[in-house]
Amino acid sequence: MDIDCLPIAKTGYFSKLICDYIAADNDLKPLYNRFPDVKGFKGQIEEKGKHFTQAQRDVLFNAMTVQYQKTDTSKKTTANIELLKEQNTFTIVTGHQLNLFTGPLYFLYKIISTINLTEQLKKEYPENNFVPIYWMATEDHDFDEINYFNFKGLKFQWNKDASGAVGHLPTEGLDEVFNLFSKTIGDSKNANVLKRLFENAYLKHDNLTDATRYLANEIFKDYGLVIVDGDDVNLKKLLVPYMKKDIFEQTAIKKVLETIQKIEQISSDYPVQVNPREINYFYLKDGIRERIIESKGAYVVNDTSISFTKDELIDEMDIFPERFSPNVIARPLYQEVILPNLCYIGGGGEIAYWLELKSAFEAMDVPFPILLVRNSAVIITEKQADKLERMNISKIDMFLKQNSLINKKIREISNIDIDFSPQKKLLEEQFKEMYVLAEKTDKSFLGAVKAQEVKQKKGLDALEKRLLQAQKRKLKDHVVRMTELQNEIFPNQSLQERQLNFSEFYLAYGEDLIPTLFEALQPLELNFTVITQK
Repeated sequence: MDIDCLPIAKTGYFSKLICDYIAADNDLKPLYNRFPDVKGFKGQIEEKGKHFTQAQRDVLFNAMTVQYQKTDTSKKTTANIELLKEQNTFTIVTGHQLNLFTGPLYFLYKIISTINLTEQLKKEYPENNFVPIYWMATEDHDFDEINYFNFKGLKFQWNKDASGAVGHLPTEGLDEVFNLFSKTIGDSKNANVLKRLFENAYLKHDNLTDATRYLANEIFKDYGLVIVDGDDVNLKKLLVPYMKKDIFEQTAIKKVLETIQKIEQISSDYPVQVNPREINYFYLKDGIRERIIESKGAYVVNDTSISFTKDELIDEMDIFPERFSPNVIARPLYQEVILPNLCYIGGGGEIAYWLELKSAFEAMDVPFPILLVRNSAVIITEKQADKLERMNISKIDMFLKQNSLINKKIREISNIDIDFSPQKKLLEEQFKEMYVLAEKTDKSFLGAVKAQEVKQKKGLDALEKRLLQAQKRKLKDHVVRMTELQNEIFPNQSLQERQLNFSEFYLAYGEDLIPTLFEALQPLELNFTVITQK
């Protein structure tokens, strides 16, 4: 295995905001607490340690004990749950939806980044303990985003009518997906491991929350991963004071909108990732998860007949906190209220919306965590690596948009010069003399001279494009091979990690896959990782 690292900005797959954040751009410093490097964690440990009480730890420990009652827990995970009671224990968190059979490959990358960071921090700060957390998005309701996974160009989809929180969904119907998947992957040793994993997760558990917990635990239990389900009455009791500030004082929307204005002032190239609402909570009950809206002095649950006065809503929160579900703006705060957390690890889109939240956290008097962009990687097989070498395509070239890659390589391998830059430079020199002549005779001719220069440059551009197209036709076989290879490595002209499921690689590499990824992914390096199998 060879491991190479590329600058994230060179890949072309990350927003300007994320590239600038990774580069520690000064303009972005007001949007975050501490930069994600080893030094930054010292201050974060001190700050979080002062804010997170023993009472919060006890609630968290008791909740985890209950949540793990039916789970076959490893000694390392059990030890990590016990450590949560200790004042010198802190967490590193990543979160993800309950995608079927883990969904895209980066599910693994997120969790491995999280576990690797806890181990690195233990070496740097041995007097403290660091526990890796996977936060299951059990209350999400976007079923269409999670009900499938891809395998070798095929889409395995769970078809059913669904509403409410996805974690509550019964696993009925997944036997059909299992049967199709089993027929597709064959009967090799690695295929049988995948079949057992799917069957034990989805056919032997009653709901999607329990199935996902089993799956993530089975893959990562030996590494001490602790899986948290926020859909928990005792954990939500800790959130109630913050719910009230959001709903009745509209603290979040005021602060987040102020931050969004600052972001837009920094750069028009920074898109707004999420917008806050006046109330950032859903009502969760009896298979529904609908927004709470203030209307005409009452608090109504959208698209239902449920309505509360202010006093009734306060009573509902105090008595049934589990019926209140945070949205994308409120969920990060919930996480930081119930965990002794130092750092959140997420993808570019996640980090972009977290960067909107710091002032809202300050208004709620909750420490804002360090934000770390998760590891991204591409896995190249030995066969693909050989093809890249034969076609003289570098790691950087590989990330070019397809048309740019083809044009670049055709120019390199052609036996004629397709670059008309010398001719354009000569043309510019000739027109300089014509501009001088026009200045001396009649300045009204300057416009005509400029128009003629533009026309002739466009003519050269057109000739260059025609010559390039002619060479593409002449070298068609080479173009086809390049295109096919890039499409293999970047399916749908997208990052591999966003398209493929881990099962495709497990089928090829088996039990070596996870250790290989642990070795390759280094969270604080802030680079894109290229893993070449040998």
